Amino acid sequence: MAVDRALLDATLDVIRQSLQADGGDVALIDCTDDGVVTLEMQGACAGCPLSSLDMSEGIERILKEHVPGVTRVQPAAF
Repeated sequence: MAVDRALLDATLDVIRQSLQADGGDVALIDCTDDGVVTLEMQGACAGCPLSSLDMSEGIERILKEHVPGVTRVQPAAF
């Protein structure tokens, strides 16, 4: 099942509000046909030791729950 990019973007916008309240942000880097979403943590989130937990237990859970087709969320490797 292909991921609805508009729904993915809208859901990330809701998540982004919480991150921005703490000086951080998240950017969508890629979304593959098999539902793997690659995100880059930005701002205060980029250097936060809890960002990997936020991504796996928070963002991934929310995206899987609200965006059909999302199978996994991974951090961007730069």
